[in-house]
Order: sequence, then C-alpha cells, then structure tokens
Amino acid sequence: MSAPTTERTARPRKSRTRSRNISGRPALVISALRPHQYDLRSVCASLICPDCKTWVPITGIQGRQQKLVPHDTGRAGKDAAVRCQGSNRLVTVDVAYETWQERLQDGGAETAARRPTTVLPKAFSPQTDQTLRARAERTLAGRVADWNAVLPKVTDVDLARRQVAAGDVPMDGPAVPLSTLHPQRPGC
Repeated sequence: MSAPTTERTARPRKSRTRSRNISGRPALVISALRPHQYDLRSVCASLICPDCKTWVPITGIQGRQQKLVPHDTGRAGKDAAVRCQGSNRLVTVDVAYETWQERLQDGGAETAARRPTTVLPKAFSPQTDQTLRARAERTLAGRVADWNAVLPKVTDVDLARRQVAAGDVPMDGPAVPLSTLHPQRPGC
C-alpha cells in the first residue's frame, strides 16, 4: 500500500476573535488614556488593559463597535488561566490617528528633554594642561636622562642619612645600630 499523497492541514480560522458577548462595565474612552498606553495603528490596534496591565488587541477597529479581546490575567503558560474582568469591554475610539501620533511624538520629545545629558569632563587649568602635555611629549630616553641628572643629588642625600653624628647617641637606651639588623628565630 502506498502512503496518502495529500498533506493534512489545519482548518482555516478567523483572523480575529469575534464574540457577541459584551462586558457590562462602562466603555473605555481612549482620550482618557495617555498616548503611550494605546496604539491606534490598524495592523495592531491595542491598548493596556486597566485591570491586568497587559497589552490587549482591540477588535473591530475599522467597524462600528470596538471592544477588547477576551484575555486572561497572568502570564501565558505560567499562571492559571483566569479570565480578566476587562475582557469584551467596549472601547470608544475618540482620538484620530494623526492626533495620537502628534501626542506620542510630543511626549517623546518631552521625555528626552528630562533625561540627563552625557557628562562632560571638567576643563583643565592651564598648569594641569601644561603638565599633561609635557608628560605626553616625554620619551623613554628623556626620562632616563632626567633621572641620570638627579641621581648624584639622590645619592648624596642617602649618604647623609646614613651618617650619625658622634653626640647623637640616646642617653637612656641602647645604642642606635648603624647596620641593618637581621634577627634570627630561636632554635635555628
């Protein structure tokens, strides 16, 4: 026997959820919401449900009666499927698409004006600027030459520190050692 040649396909379904049920709650008025809480594009007209705070599509946006799609509270696949009270609630769209677009852009500009700008570095004083430029211009050979010029003075200061005058011995204590002490542990 040969295998069936026709492929099984899913039954075509309606693109939108249509229900004759209407919530008894008062209709949601779009103009009462902030511009960032709803989207009036005809492809995905939706708004944030005031009850469960999730984005919910609006059905019949081109028709005469708009309402929220039946939806559940909570996350899909994680929480229990509990129907939201805002399901099938009528929506009154009393804002034109162009007006919504303008309000949304104005709100974005206002928000951007409240955000802090990038922090600019503090200007250097002339002395600091001069020092930094001098450090940047120095090379390894220049640093070695500077060290060699200072080395005799450093050596003289080190020798002067090692010398102890004859009358500088403490009276009440032991003599000051002139060589480095290397203590040893007992039993070694």
